[in-house]
Amino acid sequence: MPTAQGARLRYLALGDSYTIGEGVEAAARWPEQLVAGLRTRGISIEAPEIVAVTGWTTDELAAAIAAHRFTPPYDLVSLLIGVNNQYRDRPLDEYRLQFAQLLDRAIALAGAARRVVVVSIPDWGNTPFAATDPRGKALIGAQIDTFNASAREVTQARGARFVDITAISRTPPTDPAGWLAEDGLHPGAAQYTAWLAPIVEAARHALS
Repeated sequence: MPTAQGARLRYLALGDSYTIGEGVEAAARWPEQLVAGLRTRGISIEAPEIVAVTGWTTDELAAAIAAHRFTPPYDLVSLLIGVNNQYRDRPLDEYRLQFAQLLDRAIALAGAARRVVVVSIPDWGNTPFAATDPRGKALIGAQIDTFNASAREVTQARGARFVDITAISRTPPTDPAGWLAEDGLHPGAAQYTAWLAPIVEAARHALS
């Protein structure tokens, strides 16, 4: 599947703490696990180029993208952003507009919408960290569902691929070891691994 003999496909991952893998080793980040999974399927792909920082909202990611030196086109681009908009009670309409602008930028970097994979926002309302949040588990989950619905609609309208891992983040693990990072908020290596199957499938189609 490389574009030229001996060449490797190139992957760009855009996001926030979930993409940079706050609280886990670099190899446990889901973009790193994605590359490993694709390689085991015979796809020659480079290590991910990651533009992501814990705490970023859509506008902060946009500012970082504007300042970053890219070398497009990328064969695959992923985008996972929005949890910090929801956490800071930023308006849904603002998120939708800024998410659409980020998605358009991702498509431009990939050279085609079909090469872009958007990953849904996981539900942090199920974590120990959320236990003291005055909004409560139900409201946090409802807000995340609304943000994800908006992102899905924009993604599908652009012709990119949307992967829903939110249900996985809400599923109690059989073995809790490694499901969450030590901060009791961010996913652990085991949860990122659980996200992998649908993301790998979407990435394979994007690269085909």
